[in-house]
Amino acid sequence: MLEITDLTFRLAGRTLFDGATAFVAEGWKVGLIGRNGAGKSTLLRMICEDVGKPGSAIRLKRGARMGFVAQEAAATDTTILDCVLESHLELAALTKEAETAVDPDRIGDLYARLEALDAYSAPARASAILAGLGFSQADLARPCREFSGGWRMRAALAGVLFSQPDLLILDEPSNYLDLEGAAWLEDYLRDYPFTLVVVSHDREMLNRSVSHILALDAQKLEIHSGGYDNYLRKRAERMAGLSALKARQDADRAHLQAFVDRFRAKASKARQAQSRIKRLEKMQDIAVPIADRAAPFHFTAGEELPSPLVTLDHADLGYVAGAPVLRKVSFRLDPDDRIVIIGPNGQGKTTLVKSIAARLPLLAGHRVANRQMRIGYFSQDQLDELRAGETVLSHVRDLAPQATPAAHRSMAAQLGFGREKVETSVEKLSGGEKVRLLLGLATWHKPHLLILDEPTSHLDIDSREALILALNDYTGALLLITHDVYLAEAVADRLLLVFNGAARGYDGDLSDYRSLVLSADRPSIRAEVPKPVPVPASTASSPPGARKKLKAAEEKLARAEAELVAIDRDLADPGLWRSDPKRADALRQKRAGLEARMAEAEAEWLALSLELENTG
Repeated sequence: MLEITDLTFRLAGRTLFDGATAFVAEGWKVGLIGRNGAGKSTLLRMICEDVGKPGSAIRLKRGARMGFVAQEAAATDTTILDCVLESHLELAALTKEAETAVDPDRIGDLYARLEALDAYSAPARASAILAGLGFSQADLARPCREFSGGWRMRAALAGVLFSQPDLLILDEPSNYLDLEGAAWLEDYLRDYPFTLVVVSHDREMLNRSVSHILALDAQKLEIHSGGYDNYLRKRAERMAGLSALKARQDADRAHLQAFVDRFRAKASKARQAQSRIKRLEKMQDIAVPIADRAAPFHFTAGEELPSPLVTLDHADLGYVAGAPVLRKVSFRLDPDDRIVIIGPNGQGKTTLVKSIAARLPLLAGHRVANRQMRIGYFSQDQLDELRAGETVLSHVRDLAPQATPAAHRSMAAQLGFGREKVETSVEKLSGGEKVRLLLGLATWHKPHLLILDEPTSHLDIDSREALILALNDYTGALLLITHDVYLAEAVADRLLLVFNGAARGYDGDLSDYRSLVLSADRPSIRAEVPKPVPVPASTASSPPGARKKLKAAEEKLARAEAELVAIDRDLADPGLWRSDPKRADALRQKRAGLEARMAEAEAEWLALSLELENTG
């Protein structure tokens, strides 16, 4: 499917690829890994832009369609659903042509091709993808301009997934997803029927969704079968083998050199000495790669404080009086708590941690906190708050304005910024370096409580491992919002579910929660708690006639679907348009009306289903 041969490329005076070669067979699902700045995104861009150019080192199977997320969906009046449908260019073009075509033969060909593309199920398939990525049923009819950039990125991702190219290329697709969306995407990519190349630093995705790892290291490409953990195991075995070979070579070299040093001056041994000198000269050094580890993080907690650190009592949380995001929240945080907050995006996870940190005033209820408590707060939204045009050193200077310049440089070094980086303007830092700077600033004054809201979005795998080590060494309280399951399982011991206006403890672990998310019938209710609080029978009974209405809606939908199948079967016959064009045109119009009635029936069925579920 994809072949890279002897690729050499320099960018801004730095060599990214030096004779890099790789082959990706049709149907492989490949995870492209490498350190931040190694050139992964550059390689994806070259694959997308250089294929087909004369003399290109990158070749794609002839006739194969390639798809990638170039940018977020445009902020237009087009609905999110239509935006996704239009991303399948062939399907959109054929559908548009079918609306105005008059030639019977052409119309027959159009409908035959539309049937081959499964065009009639396209809205349902696009809706399912959007739902999996976190869009509600009501969102599908909203214009793109009403959504934030992050949600429009999700729409763009949904579009390329819906178009199902022969080669699907994704660059950190889970960055804008919550844990639920990431879990859905992992399963979708695992079952994707064509070839996939994905850059990801999400260890769980690389273990669950790919069949091969393509490692970019030391300007070379090397393919390995299996997931990321299997790659690590093979790399460790290879390193151990190289180290052993290196040790044997060094011993052999020392033995030869000792012989030469001892006998080269003796005439009787001169020939043997010269022979060994030639062997020494021809001996190729075995290079053992030096592990390029990420700079460590260091988080130190403040002095021990009595329990509790902070409590919320029957608190309403939100931004507008009278319209709380979360209601009647009662929560207690102790110095040894390590909690991961889970729940779909938009349910109030960030609202909760901002309220705990007193960055957002309560709408009602009470917040009580230890007056000596210091809080370290990080959110990926803060990346935009770094002062453009100012250096790392100027930001570090804010921590201790009275300290000497030498002290400021020492502080920056402790945060992981050496002298070559301290004078760098923040806008020139990589995403991972910005995260490192913000984490260092947030934790410098030894917080008793550390709140991290999606800290890993711009960190590579090694940096995530370093973050895990630092968080496990940190002795204060921890509140964590993350879509990185590996990180969450490694550092936390309790889950708090934020969903449907409430925040409450979740008894299972993340594996249980992931299974619940993926097994739910509808994404709109996928975060339902598996063991809900029992509802008294008097309030749990169904609304009068609700079940009868639901059955009627199901029957109505089934009849419409059967009728639609029959119409599509007739329209797919090219002979119909030649023998009876009036009937064919009438069927086409009937089909349009039938689709509208089906949409109404589906909406009615969904509303009744949710009503019954909400009432037990």
